[in-house]
Amino acid sequence: MNNASVTVLIGLVVWTLFLLILMETIRTRYVVTRAVAANEFKPDNSNLSAFMQRLARAHANCIESLPIFGILLVTALLTNRASVTNPLAPWLFAARVVQSCVHLASISVAAVNVRFVVFAVQIAIAVYWAYALLVS
Repeated sequence: MNNASVTVLIGLVVWTLFLLILMETIRTRYVVTRAVAANEFKPDNSNLSAFMQRLARAHANCIESLPIFGILLVTALLTNRASVTNPLAPWLFAARVVQSCVHLASISVAAVNVRFVVFAVQIAIAVYWAYALLVS
């Protein structure tokens, strides 16, 4: 099956899972090396490095947006209207990955501006999909 909506739906889940596995791998290393006790982790990693804090936030961003994008993609698929979501689905996924990667790399003003632009792209695509699915 070559359906961009299906591929991107799975991709969004896999990307979110990748960030979680990365975070938990690093946390496991902290526990194994006794740098941090297993019961001392904070949900936002605020007691860890700046990178780990950004990783927690990037993962949370994915968790927060997955229901919105996922429901729109699933709705299109279940109602046989993937033609609405297929053309922009790869762009949504690319923007999501860029946002996460930039978030992990830096919190400079330029990086935050890039994150905002790719976030705005994702929101614009979601708004378009919601409108198109409602009126089609």
